[in-house]
Amino acid sequence: MIVVTGATGQLGRLVIQSLLQRQVPASRIVAAVRTPAKAADLAAQGIVVRQADYSQPESLRTAFAGAEKVLLISSSEVGQRLPQHRNAIEAAQAAGVGLLAYTSLLHADASPLGLAEEHRQSEALLRQSGLPHVILRNGWYTENYLASVAPALQHGAYIGAAGEGRIASAARADYAEAAAAVLTQPDQAGKVHELAGDTAYTLADLAAAITRLSGRAVPYVNLSQADFEAALLKAGLPAPLAALLADSDAAAARGALFDDQHQLSRLIGRPTTPLEALLPSVLG
Repeated sequence: MIVVTGATGQLGRLVIQSLLQRQVPASRIVAAVRTPAKAADLAAQGIVVRQADYSQPESLRTAFAGAEKVLLISSSEVGQRLPQHRNAIEAAQAAGVGLLAYTSLLHADASPLGLAEEHRQSEALLRQSGLPHVILRNGWYTENYLASVAPALQHGAYIGAAGEGRIASAARADYAEAAAAVLTQPDQAGKVHELAGDTAYTLADLAAAITRLSGRAVPYVNLSQADFEAALLKAGLPAPLAALLADSDAAAARGALFDDQHQLSRLIGRPTTPLEALLPSVLG
């Protein structure tokens, strides 16, 4: 059995789709979800649905029963990730899981991103556990930037604080396919995959692509981290999210989101999805 946690999330659903495409029988896939009612469509495909909450250790032990492999998709609750991941790792140990795959962050061991610390701590927990594991250090999702395209078109500018930092992002589906590959290929224990897109770009490049494809002038306006955070707050974003995005851009300016090793495309056996292939979906 292959257990996918967070299976009703955006990444989890894509991982399950990729597993099915790799001919893993639906009956051998467990969708571990906080709210099983949201996984009715998965159950209809023959996928086993089990309730699992990162903050409820007993639910994790039940969800992982009989699992050969587990994909631990990192919790979305920033600030609570370490205890939640500890619960999942301990449940995997109790279940005798043969391999745990964990979705971490690109270059987590050295990344200046504020998000990196909980990933570093979670990776350390895995190493200390003695559990056979593989780490998927995912780079930025291109979708993280696509959410800002509509406001950029509305206001006539794409704002950020990434300077000339190059961003090697990839589509969420690319990372999902990588996870499915790791879960279905042999000899993965002990590996650390640094995963990023094949082609890097700056936010100025992104703005130029928006301009080119939309036919409307959208320049990139670079702000300080503080001014970018203030602009996000003014736009109505919650304070924690505004701070996180501003920190991420500032770290990108220092190279945190760049990688040119092409491990992702090698793992999935094809080029990663280019930025301009995804832009039309948000241009209307």
